[in-house]
Amino acid sequence: MNLQKIEDEALHLPKEERAQLIQRLVLSLESPPEEELRSDWLLEARRRGEELDNGTVQAVSGEDVMRKARALIK
Repeated sequence: MNLQKIEDEALHLPKEERAQLIQRLVLSLESPPEEELRSDWLLEARRRGEELDNGTVQAVSGEDVMRKARALIK
C-alpha cells in the first residue's frame, strides 16, 4: 500500500479514529528505538563516571538523595 492510498483511507476515518492515528504516528516519531536509548544511556553513564573519576563532580549518597526527596514532597 502506498502513502497516497493510506492517506485516502485515513481521511475517511471518523474524527476520533483520525485523532488516535495522529497520536500514534506522532508518538512513533518521538520515541527513539530501544537500541538508540541503550546506547545513549551507556554514553551518559560513561560521561558521569568520568566526571566522578576526574573530580568534576562529587557523589551524593543514596541516603542524602532520599532525605532531600522526602523533604521536597512534604
